[in-house]
Amino acid sequence: MQRRLTSLSLLWAFTPYAAASVVHVILLAVESPAAGPTKLILMPLLALPVILAARSVARRSAVVLLLVALLFSWLGDGAGTFFPAAPELPVMLGCFAAAHVAYIALFVRHLARRRMPWWTLVYAAWWIAMIVALGPHTGALLLAVGAYGLVLAGTAAFSARCHPWVATGGAFFLASDTILAFRLFLPEALPAWSSPAVMLTYAVGQGLIVAGALVSLRRGSRA
Repeated sequence: MQRRLTSLSLLWAFTPYAAASVVHVILLAVESPAAGPTKLILMPLLALPVILAARSVARRSAVVLLLVALLFSWLGDGAGTFFPAAPELPVMLGCFAAAHVAYIALFVRHLARRRMPWWTLVYAAWWIAMIVALGPHTGALLLAVGAYGLVLAGTAAFSARCHPWVATGGAFFLASDTILAFRLFLPEALPAWSSPAVMLTYAVGQGLIVAGALVSLRRGSRA
């Protein structure tokens, strides 16, 4: 009974994040100026269930990695706000690259349940296709974008070794950054509604990764 109550309370801990994500995507869709501030509360709200679940997780280093990934994601979300004197895009790429490295470490060290599936080769193909399509439009950022793409593809590939929610979250995260990349470097190729699509897939991806990680870590603690 205690486990069931704990699981239920953890589920409720995701509610503020889910609600804020829906509100943020709607505000983006209607082009409201309130979309910016709501974006900056997403990762702190997603950290809430991680903090609440920390006591029931034996692997403290896993919790630290999860929080580090969310911290750098938050800094990436607010790169222009937090680092106004720096060029926004390179700072954003750097912050999210650090978040992905933390996720990869978490997946490999704490969450991996199987070998790398053969179908994850699609992520290597994705990286090649993105370089071919966007490379000529990235200018001086080509190397940075290529390196970031490798880390992003690595997150998606290594997530496939984990709980199905984590694997699905990794795929959504990749989809979000794919749409964002086209909006940044080939904006004429996408319709206006692709802006809320970036954040919808991002919010779903991050939420699924965190939820799947906590489920796996709590099961491991009970075992």
